[in-house]
Amino acid sequence: MRHTEPKTPARLTAKDVIAFLESQRNEEQRRILMRFFKTGKGEYGEGDEFLGLKVPQTREVVKAVWKDFPLEEVPVLLTNRWHEVRLCGLLILVAKFEEKVPSDSLRGRKDQIVTMYLQYAHCANNWDLVDLSVHKILGAWLLQPSDLGDTDYKRQVIDSLAASDNLWKQRMSMVCTWKTTQMGEPSWCLRYAEMHLHHPHDLMHKAVGWMLRELGKRVSMDLLRDFLSLHAAEMPRTALRYAIEKMSPDERQYWMQRKTAGGAPRHGRPYPPELTD
Repeated sequence: MRHTEPKTPARLTAKDVIAFLESQRNEEQRRILMRFFKTGKGEYGEGDEFLGLKVPQTREVVKAVWKDFPLEEVPVLLTNRWHEVRLCGLLILVAKFEEKVPSDSLRGRKDQIVTMYLQYAHCANNWDLVDLSVHKILGAWLLQPSDLGDTDYKRQVIDSLAASDNLWKQRMSMVCTWKTTQMGEPSWCLRYAEMHLHHPHDLMHKAVGWMLRELGKRVSMDLLRDFLSLHAAEMPRTALRYAIEKMSPDERQYWMQRKTAGGAPRHGRPYPPELTD
């Protein structure tokens, strides 16, 4: 089927967007995605349903419609059965959150989007839905002025996600720190990396290690090393491997040996300086 741009009537509705996305259905790609995102019984994405669209296709739809798409229609997309429709709704929220609007209306608009994102957080029920949206909305909001509350309030919001029994909300609390780290503020990443250090799920091990790696790359490798000097021995192996990925081979070997040995650093040094010159 030849790809065509979605029509943009005078007032777009969720029904219009859903109908267009459904018209692009690809059965072969659908089967691939359902395997890739572990939708089988007992897997983390159990029950998730796909149309078979690739992310660039969904992004093209978002690019064509987001400006004229009513915010009040977004929940219809977020609660839809199709994975790609929910992704479309989340990316529309991202586009609207990042839109340049007059300063007198900016704060209230962003707060409205954050409130909606949190209300429908349970609809981002796979790792890509979280990873493509949370840092750009919640993560950015953490370091921006808000009428919803101060830093303590924001911390309570993310703590509640971290304490949830929902895997995807837990992942949100970790991956949202990608943006705060990009903006030079490491405290959010360190807080939730510690909080999730003993999480039982591999997807959280990967998220913790990934965010720590970003902290080392964008803020301070020594800050990452300080964290590892305290926690490397107890970290899940996957989290540690992700965290040290950008280090030299010798230093990666050092931290993995620390994990295997499970002991405190020798001679009171947090890490050997000869590996970090």
